[in-house]
Amino acid sequence: MRSPAQQDAPPVASPQPLVLSHQRDGVATLTLNNPAKRNALSTQMLEALRAELKRTAEDPAVKALILAANGPVFSSGHDLKEFVGASPSAASKLLKLCTQMMEEVRLHPKPVIAQVHALASAAGCQLVASCDLVVASTAAQFQTPGVKIGLFCSTPMIPLSRAIAPKKAMEMLLTGTPISAEAAECAGLVNRVVAPDRLADETFALAAHIVSYSGGVLALGKQAFYRQLPLDMARAYEVGQDAMLRNNEMPDAQEGMTAFLQKRAPKWST
Repeated sequence: MRSPAQQDAPPVASPQPLVLSHQRDGVATLTLNNPAKRNALSTQMLEALRAELKRTAEDPAVKALILAANGPVFSSGHDLKEFVGASPSAASKLLKLCTQMMEEVRLHPKPVIAQVHALASAAGCQLVASCDLVVASTAAQFQTPGVKIGLFCSTPMIPLSRAIAPKKAMEMLLTGTPISAEAAECAGLVNRVVAPDRLADETFALAAHIVSYSGGVLALGKQAFYRQLPLDMARAYEVGQDAMLRNNEMPDAQEGMTAFLQKRAPKWST
């Protein structure tokens, strides 16, 4: 028999996952879910994201990802409490974990779209810049404010400086001033800016358009894009030619070209 204390004790609520996952029509939406901490990229959040990225990469039913967030901030960046007083080895371990997660976004075999409804700051801006595409609400802002607290955004600047013009990236890094969604679109960080009440629908519509194509072809094309990006023109063409040759051997390429010539809709195998 339970004691009176046991009988009267309220049930313990299960903690909410740090990353929520929802899947619909080939699109997996991963939602940062720690609004009380402004979706800070803590060790636990980074590990939760890595687990979901791995799962979706291996799931053939997933053809594209959306990264979204709950709460008033998309992501405030690193959890600074993990850096204050940290030993060099502990700080290094955290930075390596963050880099691994960012690269797993960029190298994910499926297209990844950031759905940004509010402020993306520091490593939160880094996460956005690491995605393949970005749809932002008119209420969204982007900043790299590390200079304001004496910790320059040296890792967030890496994908940021590859997404926008160097001088604009330097302005964001040296001033820490947030830029609007419209300014981010002009700079090349954002693909589309939409009204807040249209953000989820517009982002899903973009993902749905993409997943109407062959998943295998999308994966090959995404990989080739990032492989050629840092190369000089001659070496980039070598990567592109190799990708085209491998692509041409894929059943979906043969089906797609045949369907085009026969004036019918293709039937993708992936």
